[in-house]
Amino acid sequence: MPEPNSKPIDRIVVRGANWVGDAMMTIPALRQLRRLFPKAHITLATRAWAKGLFADAEFIDALQVHEGSGLRSVVKQVRQWRQGNFDLAVLLPNSLETALVASLARVPLRIGYATDGRQSLLTHPLEVPEWRSSKHEVFYYLRIVAELEWLTRHEQSFLDTQPDGSLEVSVGRQAAARDSLRRHGVAREGRALVALCPGSVNSRAKRWPTERYAALADRLIDELGVEVLLIGSAQETEVSLDVSRQMRNKATALTGQTDLAELVGILSLVDLLVTNDTGPAHIAAALGRPTLVIFGPTNPLTTRPFSPFAEIVREPPDCAPCMLRDCPIDHRCMTAIRPDDVFNRARTMLSDQLQFVDCQLSQPLSNAGDKLKFVGQVNK
Repeated sequence: MPEPNSKPIDRIVVRGANWVGDAMMTIPALRQLRRLFPKAHITLATRAWAKGLFADAEFIDALQVHEGSGLRSVVKQVRQWRQGNFDLAVLLPNSLETALVASLARVPLRIGYATDGRQSLLTHPLEVPEWRSSKHEVFYYLRIVAELEWLTRHEQSFLDTQPDGSLEVSVGRQAAARDSLRRHGVAREGRALVALCPGSVNSRAKRWPTERYAALADRLIDELGVEVLLIGSAQETEVSLDVSRQMRNKATALTGQTDLAELVGILSLVDLLVTNDTGPAHIAAALGRPTLVIFGPTNPLTTRPFSPFAEIVREPPDCAPCMLRDCPIDHRCMTAIRPDDVFNRARTMLSDQLQFVDCQLSQPLSNAGDKLKFVGQVNK
C-alpha cells in the first residue's frame, strides 16, 4: 500500500455526489481538503448540473463533467482521469463504479469507504463508521478527509469543530438573478420574497400535499403581503401547476424555467424558502437564507440542511422515518402537518429576517390587515 506522504500530492481528483442535496453535504469535506492541500490542484469529477453549484467555489480548481452510466461512461471517465495525471483520488460516493474508474485510471492513491465490494480497488479502504445512521451525513464525508489528514500529518484537527457548509454566490450571479426575476414579472415593490418548492424529484413520499402548499401560499399573500415564487426542476412542473390551480392568488411559477445555476442565484435573494426535503433546501440554507423544511419519510438527524439558517417541521408517526419513495399506506407523516403550523413557523422566520414599518418585532401579526413591510435584505 503506497503511503500518501511518500511523494508530493500535487493533483487531486474528487468524485462528487450524484444528487444535489448530497453534493451540498460534501462542501465541508471539500473545504477541509483544500485546507489540507492548499497548493494542490483539485478537480471535482461530477455531473453537469454541479456547475451551477460550484461555479464560485473557492475550494476547487476545476470541474470535470461526465454523464450517462454503464460501460461507455466508465471508459470515458477512465480516459479523462488518466489525462488528469492525478496523484490522489478521493471517492465520496459508495459505488463500485467510482472505485473501478479510479483503479483503471491508475491513480496511485485511492481512498474511500469499503462498500459495494470495492475494497480491493482502493489503496486506503475505510470501514463504514458505526455511527453513520445517528450522525449527520456531512460527518460521513468529513471522515474521509480526516483519515487523509492522519495519514499525511499524523493529526486530526477538525472533526470536533463546526463544519463550514456555506456557499458563496458572486455579485454578478445575483445581478443576473434579479434580471431574471424582472423578466418573469417579479417586481419586489417593497414586498418580501418567499419561494415554495412543492416537488421532489426522487421521492413522491417526501411531498407535502399540493392543496396544503396552495393554502399556505394564499395565506402568505393575503395576510403577509409577500411575493410568492414556485420553484423546482422540469420534472416537478406538474406538481407546481397543481399548486397554482388550487390557489386563489397568483404566484410566479419558475418551476422548470431555470437551470440550477440560475436557481442558486435566485435562492440567494429570497427572504424565505419553504420546501420539502429537497436539494434547494440545502442550497438556500448554505446561502444563508432562512429555510423551512417539511420532513416526512426521511431522517432529519442525518440529512437536514446543515445550517443554522434552516428549521424543520415534522410530525413523525411510528413508521417514520421509513425512507420509502412511495407511501404504502396513508401518507400520515405528511398529512399530520397542518398549513397553520407551517404558516406560523414561516411568519416567525420572516419576522426575524425582515424589519417592520407598522409593527414591532415582538408583536405577532394578528389580523389580515397586518402586512410584512420589506425595508432591507441581506445580500441585496
